[in-house]
Amino acid sequence: MADWADRIADWYRSGHRDLPWRRPGFPAWGTLVSEFMLQQTPVARVVPALERWLTRWPTPADLAAEPPGEAVRMWERLGYPRRALNLHGAATAIAERHGNVVPADVDALLALPGVGPYTARAVAAFAYGVRTPVVDTNVRRVLARAVRGEGEAGPPRTTAELLEMEALLPLDEERARLVNAGTMELGQTVCTARSPRCEECPLADVCAWRLAGFPSYEGRRAAVQKRYEGSDRQVRGIVLRELRGSDTPVPTRVIEGLWPDAGQLARAVDGLLRDGLALRIEGGRDGDELALP
Repeated sequence: MADWADRIADWYRSGHRDLPWRRPGFPAWGTLVSEFMLQQTPVARVVPALERWLTRWPTPADLAAEPPGEAVRMWERLGYPRRALNLHGAATAIAERHGNVVPADVDALLALPGVGPYTARAVAAFAYGVRTPVVDTNVRRVLARAVRGEGEAGPPRTTAELLEMEALLPLDEERARLVNAGTMELGQTVCTARSPRCEECPLADVCAWRLAGFPSYEGRRAAVQKRYEGSDRQVRGIVLRELRGSDTPVPTRVIEGLWPDAGQLARAVDGLLRDGLALRIEGGRDGDELALP
């Protein structure tokens, strides 16, 4: 598969989107923050949020010195705010255990709160040039089509897909970084889920799926996410928005007016309390209150 890797590396090096975390000298801390933000959030929304975040907290210790609720407040509407708490926890661990320097070792990264197999390898590869396979949704789709001849990647198979990508990486660390980044970029911009632009793909004449005549996918599919509108996630977001917008604890009577379904609202609030995204303050000036942690 050396030819496959060379095509990807050369295609990526010839031109790609200019994103902050791809620029020379971008700090490892910035790469880690960007990877947290990019989980479940489009690039266009991440770029300005990342700039604000790094302006306020240029190092892990800067974030660790503030209450975790400030991370949740700053997260604003990026979605899945538990990531903000995990990032605060990771910053605290880096400041305390690693001398305020994001570690380069994959195992050390995996030991940080909220850091999984993808994020650990992405930071190691893109911030430090470590030769390690980086596999996200976009990479999985390219591997499925170009290597296995399948139209979709199906449910994640983390170990198998890491081994598959590992086998494609050149031994040279810089070339391996280009292949990791290039495969991801290819999946994001050309080999897209619904409208792949095969005529622009550097793998067009070696793609197993194209050579097989684009067969329909017949394997298992990943579970479809439930609608956001009317969901508990939406109600959680509404409550969090109220808490983020207030400099003081919010009375429970105000929270009770945010959503008409009292049972669903109570369920959402209980979830926020359980996840550590909110605190209940009993007997406040205006009765029981909720606040950011």
